[in-house]
Formats: sequence, structure tokens, C-alpha cells
Amino acid sequence: MGLLDDLEQEAQRLRAGADDAARLKQQREEAYRTRLEPGMGALHDYLSKLTKNLALLKPRKTFALPLFGYGDVVFQIEHEYDLKLNAQPAAKEIRLSFPCPVASEECPTVEVVGTTKAKAVASAFQRAQLGGLLEAKKDAGGEVIAATFRAKGKIVSVATFAADAESGVVRMSLANFDQIGGTQTKTYTSEQFNEALFDEIGRFLLREPNSLFKEALPEDFRKQLRTKVQQEELKRKWEAQLAERQREELGRLERDRSLGAKLGKVVDQVKVGGLFDKLKGLVKKDK
Repeated sequence: MGLLDDLEQEAQRLRAGADDAARLKQQREEAYRTRLEPGMGALHDYLSKLTKNLALLKPRKTFALPLFGYGDVVFQIEHEYDLKLNAQPAAKEIRLSFPCPVASEECPTVEVVGTTKAKAVASAFQRAQLGGLLEAKKDAGGEVIAATFRAKGKIVSVATFAADAESGVVRMSLANFDQIGGTQTKTYTSEQFNEALFDEIGRFLLREPNSLFKEALPEDFRKQLRTKVQQEELKRKWEAQLAERQREELGRLERDRSLGAKLGKVVDQVKVGGLFDKLKGLVKKDK
């Protein structure tokens, strides 16, 4: 193969790659235009109606998040929602935030003993931007040797949803939901972005049972799991039956052993009795 042929093949591969990239870009842009862009509008409408109803009804919702060295901090959702939609020609972003004050009366009062531990817990409160130091005990040199804490303050939970034509997906970011200062992220395709997902998002925001972060398992994998469960169940049944048989066998052996011991005693008694009779006969003969 000559130089010209090599160059021609390389050029064809390059054109094919460019065609594939252009086709994928076109698919992402179409997915955004036909599904994600209207879907973002629908999600904004859903969140708007949800937050307006919650602001009116004000249901009491509490949740607990762990804080290092202290334990669970109990928060209460304050139904003061800030919902914003930022729209660009080829991108949209929805941002929902709401304050969650600490329910101090439901939080524990914790005494931490030791300079190192007290400082570590105090630092954890500072990083979380929460208050809670009630009392600090110091030694003669002014060093803290023990401290008592009870959480107070508030955090702000923030949910952000961003979609754009370049990526053709929706990126969800949730801050201060699973841990204080922590962020959860997840990406959804245009096919996944529907009303059923909106409902799961609403339930998650309200701390109600949901499957937002539960991955759907493929059907083949589900079948494998069901088969494995059935096999494990059958194995447990056989093991239970075997254990029952072993207990019955041990009981029978124990009964046989007990009966043998009783028979042995009777035989010994018979032997002793026969020997005594013989001795009595010999004594009589001597007389």
C-alpha cells in the first residue's frame, strides 16, 4: 500500500470521527430542545406549586444529621423557599434554597472531656457554621480541659438543577441534605427527566420515603438475585432439616446410652446376687 493510500485511509477515519462527533452533538442538542428545555420548565412549575403549598400549610418536618464528636443534630424545615430560574439561549438552571434551623430543644447536651476532644468538637461546630458551646472548663493554665455542647443555629439546604444543549443531560446537586456541608450529585438523561422523577425530587426535599438515589436494577440482574434468594432459602431449609435430624439422632443415642447404663446396673445386681447365693451355699456345706 502506497503513501497516498495510507493518507486517504487516515483522512477517512478522521472524517468518520468528525461525523460521529457532529451526530452526537446534534442528538444532544435535539434532546435538550425537545425534552430537557420543556422539562426544566415543567420542573420549575412543579417546584413553584410545591413550595407555595408548603409555605401555606407549614407541615412540621424534622430530620437529623450527624456532627463529628457530638452526635445527631436535629433540624427543622422552615418553609421559606427561594426558587429561581436562570434561562440562557442553550441552558437553564433552577435553584431552590430554604433554611433549616436547629431544633435545639430536641438536641442532646453533650460534655466532652479532654483538651484534644473538646477542641475537635468545637472545630466541627465551626466548620458546620453552627453554635453550641455552653460551658468550657479550664485548668490553672487557662487550657480547656472539658466542654459542654448543645447545638444551635441553622443551615441552608440548596437544590440545583442544570441542563444545557452541550451535554444533553440534567445535573442535580443537593447540598446540606445527607450531611452537614455535604453535597450529593446525580445526572439524568432526557428519557429519565419526567413527572415521576419530579415527584421523587419533591419527596426527597420533604424528607419523605423516596427512591431518588436508588438505582434501578436490570431485569437480568433481578432474576439472578431472585434465583440466589431462592437457592439460599432452599439451603436454609435443608440445613434446618439436617440440624433437626442430628438433634433427633443425638437424642436417640442419649436414650440408648441411658438405657444401656440402666441395664448394666441390673446385670451387675444380678451377678452380685448370684455370687451371694453361692457363698451362702458354701457356708452351709462347711457346717
